[in-house]
Amino acid sequence: MKYENIILAIIVIVILVVPLAMYAGHGEDDGYFGGSDDQGSDGVSETGYEPWFESVWEPPSGEIESLLFAVQAAIGAIIIGYFFGYWRGQNKKEE
Repeated sequence: MKYENIILAIIVIVILVVPLAMYAGHGEDDGYFGGSDDQGSDGVSETGYEPWFESVWEPPSGEIESLLFAVQAAIGAIIIGYFFGYWRGQNKKEE
C-alpha cells in the first residue's frame, strides 16, 4: 500500500513537470498556448467580414476585462451554490 502511494506521487509529479519542461520558454508568440478565441477571430477576419455593430463600452485594459469576467464567474458560482445548498437543505429537512 505504501509503495502504491509513492508510485502515484511520482506519476503525478511526472505529469506536472514534463509539459512544463517541454514548453519552457515558449509562449503565445511561438504559437503555443493559443486559445480558440484567437483562432476563431483570425478565421473570421480572413473571410473579410466587417462587423455591423460597435461595442457600447470597451474596458480600458485587459486587466479590467479579466476582472469583470472573474466577477461575473463568481456571481454565477454564488447563485449556483445557493440553489444546490437550498436543494440539499430541503432534502435533509425531509429526512
